[in-house]
This record gives sequence, C-alpha cells and structure tokens, in this order.
Amino acid sequence: MSSHVRPGLSRRSFLAGSAALLALGAAGCAPSSRAAGGVTLRFYEQKQEVVAYFDELLRRFERERPGIAVVHDSTVAIAPQFVRNEPADVGCFNDNLELARYVERGVLGDLSDLPSARTVRTDIGELTDQYATYPGRTSVLPYSLAAAGVIYNKRIFADHDLPVPATWSQFVDVCEELRRAGITPVYATDRDTWTLWQGLFDYSVGSLVAPGEFFRRLTEQGTDVGPDSPVSFEKDFAVPMERARTISTYFNEDHAVRAYADGNLAFGRGEAAMYLQGPWALSQIALVDPDLEIGTFPLPVSEDPDDRQVRVNIDLGLWIPTASTHQEEARELVEFLMRPDVINAYNADNLAYSTLQDAPPQQDERLAGLQEYVDRAAFYQGAGTFVPTSIPLGNYLQEAIRSGDFESMLRTLDADWRRLAGREATV
Repeated sequence: MSSHVRPGLSRRSFLAGSAALLALGAAGCAPSSRAAGGVTLRFYEQKQEVVAYFDELLRRFERERPGIAVVHDSTVAIAPQFVRNEPADVGCFNDNLELARYVERGVLGDLSDLPSARTVRTDIGELTDQYATYPGRTSVLPYSLAAAGVIYNKRIFADHDLPVPATWSQFVDVCEELRRAGITPVYATDRDTWTLWQGLFDYSVGSLVAPGEFFRRLTEQGTDVGPDSPVSFEKDFAVPMERARTISTYFNEDHAVRAYADGNLAFGRGEAAMYLQGPWALSQIALVDPDLEIGTFPLPVSEDPDDRQVRVNIDLGLWIPTASTHQEEARELVEFLMRPDVINAYNADNLAYSTLQDAPPQQDERLAGLQEYVDRAAFYQGAGTFVPTSIPLGNYLQEAIRSGDFESMLRTLDADWRRLAGREATV
C-alpha cells in the first residue's frame, strides 16, 4: 500500500498495534558496538511491521563495518526531522507525494554515482520520477516494489469451475456465476477509505489510463481542467469509473460498515471469492487460515488480454539528506542495503519484488500470478497515489458507491484540481 497519509485507517496503523513493542524496543535499542571515536548514524525506516527485520540488518552492517554504529529511528513522522534540520543520515521511506516534497526542494543528495544505482531496473527507477525530480540528481534509490492485483480464493474458483478472467466480460461473467451460486464475488471495506482508492479506483483506472502521464499533463494544464481540456477526470476516467460502478454492485451487502481488518477476517474465512487488496493483506489472511489456497491476478478492464497490468508502488526507497554530516558513512550503509544478497532477501521475505536487474522471482505462490507482469514492466502506479490529501478521494468514492453517481464524483475532482492549481499559482 503502498502511501502518503490519508483519511481512515492505513495498513501501517493497523499493523502498528501488533508491532508496537518491537518498534519501541528497536528504536530504543543501543547499537551493538561503538568503536571509540567512531561514527554513529541515524537510520530512519518508516514501516513499523519491518522494524525488527531492519534492526537485524543494521546490526549485521555494524559487524561488517567496525567503527560505524547505527541507531534505528522508527518514529512515524518525517516532516519534523526536516523542520528541525535534523533528518536521519539515511532514510528508507515510501516513494510518494510526501517524499516528493523533499526531492523537489533539493534536500536529498545525489546517489547517481553509487555503484548500486547502476544495478536498479530502469523501468522501476523511472517510477520515482513520476512524483518529482531534482535537476541532475538521483535522489531516491527504489528498494522494494509492491505489486497488487485481485486476490482470489482458488478453492472457490475450482469448486465452481471458474477461469481466472483475462478480459472485462470474463470478469463480469465470473461475478455473475458466483452471485448465482450464493457467493459474494468481491469483498469490500468502504469504512476504510484508503481501501477504496487503492483497490476499486486504482485497479479500474490503471489499465485504461497511464496514471503517471495523465497527472503530468493534468499538472501542466494548471487551472484549465474540465470536460473540454486536453485531459480531465471527467473525460479520461469516464470508462474506468463505469467499470468501478459495475464492480461495486458485486460487493458484500455490508461493505459500507466493514473495515480493513473485517475484510481480512472475512476473506480468510472463505466468505468471498475475490478481494481487491495488495500483498500486505496476505499475512493477515494467513493468521485466519494459513492453509487457504490463494492466488492473485491483474484486474482485466478491457476486452484485450494484453492490456492487463498490475498496480505497483515503490514501497520503500533509500535516500541521504544533504544535511547529513556523515555522507561517506551513510553511502556505505546504502551500498550495504542495496547488495543483492540483502535487498533480494528482504523483498522475498516481505512479499515484494526486488528493484535490481536480474533479481530472482518472488517465490511465494500467492503472488505467482503477478510475476510475469512485473518482469515485463506491465505495471502502473495507482492513480490514487497522485491525488493530494487535500482532495478527499476516499470519501468521494464512498458517496459514489452509495449513489451510483460516479460522473458527479469526476466533475468534483476536476473542480478540486482547478482550485488546487489556482492556489499553487498564487504561492
């Protein structure tokens, strides 16, 4: 999920409860060794659920590089560090609109001359540029790529002799067959708005509209946004939102009051055939039924099977602030974390994909259906990740699903974007 801060419960806040003790322990843990006169680095890592994992990596780095100690900073917010001009020496953060602010301001250093920078897949590295760039710099090294599609219950599909759909009409046929059999086709959790824009919105848009290109052109238009402008929500997202409207008719009846945790529980119990969620949900589903046979496929939204793509986000990216007084040591830590044996193992263990060239495939069978799309870069960053938090996309989706009026939602998005562009023009 990807994932700048958004309304509703995020998956990080959901997981933070179970990881709280680990986070507190790791954040307050003294480095295992401090050589006299050595350097102490601060490493900021955002994802609470992998604090313990990274803490072990940092201890390993200390053993391999005597004289450098690393304090693991796992506080939630990034902004206060930069406001106080005291950012961590190395950051490991979601690549999103929040991080883009610091890229644009030039407060993140250039990593292009690091040997590891040349090992990153170009098509993945280009994803970071869709949010922001700084002239002449590679500010962020993509570390972990999360790929999301439709999670489905293999047993239900097999029991009803259903194929994995490759076209939009096949998907609708599968949903109709499931409904006739008395099975909820798609489990939705509207109470947590991030699950709507990450799933329903992003999946419906991504294979029909190139989100990065759309938002680049939308930004260039400034306040000229509407049905007659070169690009607009009302015009370009009309067909995708027709798809979204249809999909929403196959939701569980109580979708409006169900939250993310409810969805994981219900899907784990076999109460629905499909679930529009990412790999972060798999570990929670496994807590309910570790033997549940699960697969994942990209949502088809056209009649051409070759149009299928998966939603991705750079779940973690590495960066070094220009304010760090330990640039050389910080770069050593980045190079250690980018080593194939380190980065590939992290992504394999955490249900993500390595960003390196010639990286091994993700071995988890639950994600096998997405591998070929990641391999050939048949992916897109979710459209919802380009919408700033000042525009309440999730709430708009809640209302559109209830009313069935997605057209009004798109006109509202255009109006909001015009106002946003107008404010930015006067700054």
